[in-house]
Amino acid sequence: MMSFNALILVALGYVVFLFAVAFLAERRAAHGHSNWLTSPLIYTLSLSIYCTAWTFYGAVGYAARSGLEFVTIYLGPTLVMVGWWWILRRLVRIGRAQRITSIADLVSSRFGKSTQLGMIVTIISVIAATPYIALQLQSVTLSFAVFAQSEGVSWDQPDFVASGMWVAIGLAVFTIIFGTRNLDANERHHGVVIAIAVEAVVKLCALVAVGVFVVWGVAGGPGEMLNHIDQSEIVLWNQDGGRWVSLIFLSGAALLCLPRMFQVLVVENADERHLHIASWAFPLYLFMMSLFVVPIAVVGLDLLPAGSNPDLFVLTVPLSEGRGGLAVLSFLGGFSSATSMVIVATIALATMVSNHIVVPIWLSLQGNQHATMSGDVRHVILLARRLSVVGILMLGFLYYRISGGGTALAAIGLISFTGAVQILPAMIGGIFWRGATGVGAAAGLITGLAIWMWTLFLPSFGIDAIISQTTFEYGPLGLSWLRPQALFGVDGLDPLVHGILWSMLLNTGAFIVGSLLSFPAPLERLQGAQFVNVFEHSNAAPAWSAAATGAEDLLIMAQRIMGSKEAQALFTQEAARQGKAGYLPEVTPDFIEQLERVLAGSVGAATAHAMIGQLIGGSSVSVEDLIAVADEAAQILEYSNRLEAKSQEQERTARALRAANDKLTALSIQKDAFLSQISHELRTPMTSIRSFSDILRDGDMNAAEQGRYAGIIHDEAVRLTRLLDDLLDLSVLENGQVELREQTGQLSDLLDRAVRAAGMHDGVLEIRRDHAGEQLTLTTDLDRLTQVFINLIANARKYCDAEKPELVISVKRDGDRYAVDFIDNGSGIDPENQELIFEKFSRVADGSKAGGAGLGLAICREVMHRLGGEVTYVSQHQGAAFRVRLPHITAAVALEET
Repeated sequence: MMSFNALILVALGYVVFLFAVAFLAERRAAHGHSNWLTSPLIYTLSLSIYCTAWTFYGAVGYAARSGLEFVTIYLGPTLVMVGWWWILRRLVRIGRAQRITSIADLVSSRFGKSTQLGMIVTIISVIAATPYIALQLQSVTLSFAVFAQSEGVSWDQPDFVASGMWVAIGLAVFTIIFGTRNLDANERHHGVVIAIAVEAVVKLCALVAVGVFVVWGVAGGPGEMLNHIDQSEIVLWNQDGGRWVSLIFLSGAALLCLPRMFQVLVVENADERHLHIASWAFPLYLFMMSLFVVPIAVVGLDLLPAGSNPDLFVLTVPLSEGRGGLAVLSFLGGFSSATSMVIVATIALATMVSNHIVVPIWLSLQGNQHATMSGDVRHVILLARRLSVVGILMLGFLYYRISGGGTALAAIGLISFTGAVQILPAMIGGIFWRGATGVGAAAGLITGLAIWMWTLFLPSFGIDAIISQTTFEYGPLGLSWLRPQALFGVDGLDPLVHGILWSMLLNTGAFIVGSLLSFPAPLERLQGAQFVNVFEHSNAAPAWSAAATGAEDLLIMAQRIMGSKEAQALFTQEAARQGKAGYLPEVTPDFIEQLERVLAGSVGAATAHAMIGQLIGGSSVSVEDLIAVADEAAQILEYSNRLEAKSQEQERTARALRAANDKLTALSIQKDAFLSQISHELRTPMTSIRSFSDILRDGDMNAAEQGRYAGIIHDEAVRLTRLLDDLLDLSVLENGQVELREQTGQLSDLLDRAVRAAGMHDGVLEIRRDHAGEQLTLTTDLDRLTQVFINLIANARKYCDAEKPELVISVKRDGDRYAVDFIDNGSGIDPENQELIFEKFSRVADGSKAGGAGLGLAICREVMHRLGGEVTYVSQHQGAAFRVRLPHITAAVALEET
């Protein structure tokens, strides 16, 4: 069996191996060979940091203590990944579009780039992650202790403390070297990510190897293993439904809200399409990690003495069977689970601390100095992140040291999850609800943090550690409704379910109420539109107006943050795009917005907005305004831009309304003219009929006069009948009461009938036709179609004002149908009247010349609509031109074949 010293050498060798892998990955990425480093496989494996030492070791202990409840820890993330398009894809798209550096940056950017909100989220994340980091340190030290005890060496508390300290120091060194080399947090941490992917493979192989050994090497095969499981109390279903639902929700929400998960899920995502593969590959990875949990727990309970720590069965079962090599592999799996979580978590938290706490405080200490004269910002940010890494790991170590690494850490994983998911209402509400405000987000976050700390975090230290036994039993100051585990008098719930219920309920309630009672600032509304409508790529008005500063000042500031090479490349590229030589472009609103987003990748959106705002303002601003991020001048300018856009939109609407009103006015005039004309048209024949009837009645005339007067009465009656028929016909057509009679005939025959019926025998209008193109067979109501042709020909006869009137009738293919054009050589119809000619009240020509009531084109339109075709006015010709699109043809002879 391997000695303890040899185990230390193996662990150090494994760390050196990870250093080499990370170094080679960084080097290949620097030389542009990063395709395989950003593959969907690497991305999926990086998500395995969800499976920490608490999952690697603790899942077996969880199963041994609570049966199948451990499954909930895998079900939650699986459900979220399967439905990734609802939330994950939106988060990744927002992260890329807004250059989000952390979950605190996401919330800060959404709510007006608020530094205060970024600070609140950072504080919550650090508090929630600290005990979880302590749990990873504990798992590593316990695994060391197991190997030491196998050699007969029993560790005392100082040994655990010293081991935890050295592990924390080693992790800090690794994280600083490979996690804080690039200032731009939107640049991939290739070394860290590839190291995590390698560790993902190691811990999966280790857990599967132990599982295979337990099933086939100890139990004797799957059949015997199933018998052992059936006889175990682990499979007895005595689960609380409310606790199951709470844990599934908690684990699913943690996938979104844990800083380390947000880091690999959003910030380290190189391609949105990787989510397609991760949506099924990561649940498969979780399934493999959980596959042998129950067998290992059952065998461990059977083999090991009563009182053995079930959290360490993954190590102690192989050791008890003399499988030292397998135990070492298991140790490396647990070591990988712990180190990968700590590394990514500290990177994410350090970025948040530096961008949202350290840098704003440092800027405040600069007094009213100009942003370009405030020193080497890049150096300050890098130093802040490295010190934050050390500080966060030391907090985790202190928590481990104070708690003593005992039973108080048993459920700390779930408690940490609950603290982290207090960010969920503000995050989900912010990306889906435009009405959410920063006031509501702050109210929800602070309320959730307070309830979580009171009900779960402080009690996790143990009774009388921070909260006294009296407070647990009677509440603070005797207020029983404030008891930590019976808030508002709700007693009898599981402590974890109780904490989740009240913290999330009050958090969400405060967020909604605060948002409803407050009004978002202009910048909040702008950011809200960009976040909620991220898939529409909304081009909202830029947050900045034209700059009052030169490009030199912006370049100096950018160099201090990004570095000289990167900043000059950005400015040179923009100058080239604007068509200017050199590296100083025009300071346009678009360029300022682009620069702000690039800087946000280094210092966070809130700080980048503040520093640019200080320069654009043209003068120094107060420290309070700088930390508040969105000063009033910038908000007023942005709001002015939005008002101007709104004013332009209202002006367009007003123009449309004026046009509609003009049309309605014209129609009203046409209606009045129509009523006047129709009354005239009715009165004239009626007057003639009455007058000549009176003459005939009186008699005293010869036969020739009687015949002439009778002919006048007949003609006027025909004229009156035609007018009434037109009115009745239009009414029937508009009411849909017309009955169509389907017939089959030749288009040429219909046109011949129309020409004859329109009275073209007098030679007033010369008609030119292409008889060869008219050889089409139609199946429709031929009489109604002929009526349309007659009206159009008659209109040309009445209105064509050319010296020698001509009408050209031609047939052409129009898409999947044929069309007949009627084009005369007159002056045509004025553009302002072209939209009115088909209205039933329309008379755009001299009524005396027309000799009718102006219903012809309205009847044509209704007839063609009922036949399944259409009649339109074609404005591209010199004279009046009407096009009749024929209904679908059942049999046709192509023009080229005639």
